[in-house]
Amino acid sequence: MLVDSHCHLNFPDFADDLENVVTRAGENDVKVMQTIGTKISEFPGVLAVAEKFANIYCSVGVHPHEVEKEQVTLEELIKFTENPKIIGIGETGLDYFYEHSPRDLQKKSFLTHIAAARKTGLPLIIHSRNADDDMAEILESEMKKGKFTGLLHCFTSSEKLAETAIALGFYISISGIVTFKKSEELQNLVKKLPLSSLLVETDAPYLAPMPHRGKRNEPAFTKHTAEFIANLKCIPYAEVAKVTTDNFFTLFTKAKLT
Repeated sequence: MLVDSHCHLNFPDFADDLENVVTRAGENDVKVMQTIGTKISEFPGVLAVAEKFANIYCSVGVHPHEVEKEQVTLEELIKFTENPKIIGIGETGLDYFYEHSPRDLQKKSFLTHIAAARKTGLPLIIHSRNADDDMAEILESEMKKGKFTGLLHCFTSSEKLAETAIALGFYISISGIVTFKKSEELQNLVKKLPLSSLLVETDAPYLAPMPHRGKRNEPAFTKHTAEFIANLKCIPYAEVAKVTTDNFFTLFTKAKLT
C-alpha cells in the first residue's frame, strides 16, 4: 500500500467528485491520505473531509503565504489537536520565493507551530522554498530548546538542507516534481537520500506527476511518484511502497490503518 502524506482534498477542485477521487486512490494502492490545513478560517472544511472518510486524516496550521492575513496562537493549535483525526501541525514554514507575507511574520508563525509540535508531540509539516539558510538555522536552534519531529514536504531544496533535516530526525517528502524532465537535480538527490527517510505525496490538486502533468493532481497519482523513485534507486516498487508507508506511520503516530 501507499500513503499520500500531503494533499488538499478540501479544495474546490474536488468538490464535485471527491467520492470518486478517494475510490480511485484505493484502486491505485493509496489506502491512507492526509489532507492538509493551510488556513484556520478554512479548517472546518479540512476536518469535514477527514471525518467523512475512515482512511483520511488531516493537519491544522497556517501556510506561510497566509500569515499576514491569519494568525493562530499556540493555545489554539494545541486545542485543535485534541481531535483524533488531526495528526500533524501545519503546513507551516518559510516561503521567500513568493513572499506573500513578510518574512518576520512567517518566522513568528513558524515558531508558534514548532512550539505546538513540541508540546503535542505531533509532527510538523514544513513548507520551505528559497529559504534554506533560515530554515536550517531555525530547525537547529529550536531543536536545542526541545525535541520535535516533522518533515519537509514537497522537497525541492538543497542537498545541504536535506542532510540537516535528516540529521535532526526529520523526514523528506517527495512529490510528483521528481518525475518532471527538468528535475535532474532533485532526481540525483533522491538517488542519494536513504529510503528510510522518505515519504511520498501528491500536494494535490497541484503538481501532477508524469504522465498526468498539467492535469488536476489527485491521490491516486502517488503511485506514479513511488514507481519513479523505485526506478531512480533501482529497487522494487514494493520496497518503496512498504518503506515509505512504514515511515509515515512511524512519524504520524496518531494515524491508524483501518
